[in-house]
Amino acid sequence: MRYQDATLPEGAVKTGSTPSMTNDTVVPGILRRHLTPKGKHGLIVVEEGALQFIWEDDNANILDAAPDHPIVIFPERYHHVELAEPVRFRVEFYVTPDSDASTAPDEDSEERPGEAFT
Repeated sequence: MRYQDATLPEGAVKTGSTPSMTNDTVVPGILRRHLTPKGKHGLIVVEEGALQFIWEDDNANILDAAPDHPIVIFPERYHHVELAEPVRFRVEFYVTPDSDASTAPDEDSEERPGEAFT
C-alpha cells in the first residue's frame, strides 16, 4: 500500500462535503480527470473499504486511501479516483485563509464535480 503523507494547510476551514458515496452511487466525474472547485482543497475520507487516487501528472505513483489514510487533494491539480473494491467514502472541501480563487487558472470548461457540494 502506498499512502499519502500530506495534511491540510494550517487554518483550513471546512466549507462542504459530498454525501457518502459507494461504487454504485459515486459521482461519475470523480472517476475521470477533473479538478477541485477553484481555490479549495479536497479531502477524501474513506469510511469503509479502500480506493485508489491518481494525480494525472504523476500517474505512475498511485496512492491508496483507507479509513485511517485520507487523501489531501491540492487545488488546481488534475486527478481522478479508481474504485477496485467495495468502498464508501466522501469528499470534504476546505478553504484556507490565504486561498484566492482569482489565482486559479481560467479553465471554466474543466470538469469540477465537487462544485455542487461546496
